[in-house]
Amino acid sequence: MRILLVEDDADLGYGIQLGLHKQGHTVDLVEDGLSANHWLLTQLYDVVILDIGLPRMSGLEVLKTLRLRKSDIPVLLLTARDSITDRVEGLDAGADDYLVKPFSMEEFSARVRALLRRGTGTSAILTCGKLQVDTRNHSVSVEDELIKITPRDYVLLEVLLLHPGQLVPKDDLIQRFSSWDNELGGNAIEVSIFRLRKKLEPYGIAIQTVRGAGYLITEVQP
Repeated sequence: MRILLVEDDADLGYGIQLGLHKQGHTVDLVEDGLSANHWLLTQLYDVVILDIGLPRMSGLEVLKTLRLRKSDIPVLLLTARDSITDRVEGLDAGADDYLVKPFSMEEFSARVRALLRRGTGTSAILTCGKLQVDTRNHSVSVEDELIKITPRDYVLLEVLLLHPGQLVPKDDLIQRFSSWDNELGGNAIEVSIFRLRKKLEPYGIAIQTVRGAGYLITEVQP
């Protein structure tokens, strides 16, 4: 999963980023609100972790702007303020959860896992037409027939299915997988797309290429 972490405390931000990397996530770390707003306009994320007290643009302003764009990305607010009024203000602005500093990494990780589950829906099954991907055991099937794909191809397929009907930029895919495979580049993405197409086209699933932009997965209508 790809996470945007917005934290102006460099030491805390690095520690959180390192912990999330160890859990297998790709994490973009920025230290001010304007940069966060820019990244949210240009990149795709599964969860946003947002400090409230940010320079240049507050975390609440970033959150309100995000919700005005009708984005439903799960957001976890971080703050040193623990009054009921502050919590209500954050939740009313559109936050999905609220965590007061200092906190344990165990509790933080549990909150993030809950938001990731919420972001992909209550079901662990991703679908497109007859295609089903079970994110719990990383299995791919069509009408109970298992389809064998490589681990790299599975990761790519899961990302496409997490954003149904949306263009996923090629550069975003490369950045998303950089911590998972340091050698992953543009050609590797194209090779994975080619393999997935060969596997899925017989079942009426197409991966469309928007030249110079990225990819999206769709069901082929008969």
